[in-house]
Formats: sequence, structure tokens, C-alpha cells
Amino acid sequence: MTTDLAAHYLDEAHRQMRGHKRLAEGAMAQLQDRELFLTLDPESNSIAILVKHMAGNMRSRFTDFLNSDGEKPDRHRDQEFELNPSTTRTDLTKWWEEGWARVFAALEELKPEDLLRTVTVRGEPHTVLQAINRQVAHYAYHTGQIVFAAKHIRSSKWKTLSIPRGKSEEFKTVAPKAHKT
Repeated sequence: MTTDLAAHYLDEAHRQMRGHKRLAEGAMAQLQDRELFLTLDPESNSIAILVKHMAGNMRSRFTDFLNSDGEKPDRHRDQEFELNPSTTRTDLTKWWEEGWARVFAALEELKPEDLLRTVTVRGEPHTVLQAINRQVAHYAYHTGQIVFAAKHIRSSKWKTLSIPRGKSEEFKTVAPKAHKT
């Protein structure tokens, strides 16, 4: 892999991660505190649970990213799907920010030549590139769930995070801008 291509990939992975973080935050900002804990049905996860799970995953995957297995021995994944009744938005925000800080710190430490190095996740070897792709996809999946749940909860009070329904043509006629997420 050429250094230029690898550097571009790392920039793009970082950009996508920032975009997922921003999108989820835009959805959560529209909710009242109690709404973060609502579930759509008995089998679904609340946004609070999704935040706790993502933060736990981020801590495990991106702590000592290049040198230790991405599934840390002190991670208790099943507990990420349980909340203490005293959990608050402040707790969620703390977990969220700490998780993303680990993601961005690990990505910023990577050099283009690291992309083809091998790391392990649950004992399985992955290239660094594969491990990053795995996490981009995982966080996109849960970000989509957060946005969907928030949109459902807010219903007609929802403020779109992208092009508003029925406004696509307006965005086609505007001079193209650099796409930022």
C-alpha cells in the first residue's frame, strides 16, 4: 500500500468516525434526559444502552490498539446492556466522550505503514485496516440505531440531521460544496 493511499485512508477513517459521533450527538441533543432511556419495545435497546455499549467497545478496542487484543480481559460486554437506575445523561456523556477520545487518540497515533500490521480481536488476526473498518461499520450501525430511535421518539418535533424530506431538489441546484461529515 502506498504511503499516500494509506495516509488518505487514515484521514478518511478519522473523518467517518467524527461524522458518526456528530450524527449521534445531533440526535441525542434533541432528546430530553428521560427519553434517552426509552425503548421502542421489550427487545430493543435504549439510546442510553447503545451509548454504554459503544463506549465499552471503544475502550476495549482502542486501548493499546496495536499491542493487545481488542477484546480486553476486563471487558464485561453483557454488562454494557444493563443500566443502573441512577444512570444520568451526565454519566452517558462521560462514557461517550471517554470512548471517542480513545478512538481518536489511537487513530492519530497510527502511521501509514501501520495499516498492514496485524492486530487481534478476540484472538482473531486482522490487519489494522480491517480492524478499523470493522469498527467504522460497527459504530455506523449503532449510530443509525440512535438516530432511528431519537427520530421515532421526537416524531413531528424531529429536526433532520441531513437533507429535509422534499428538499432534495434544492440541494441539487446549490453549487457543489466540499462534503463534510
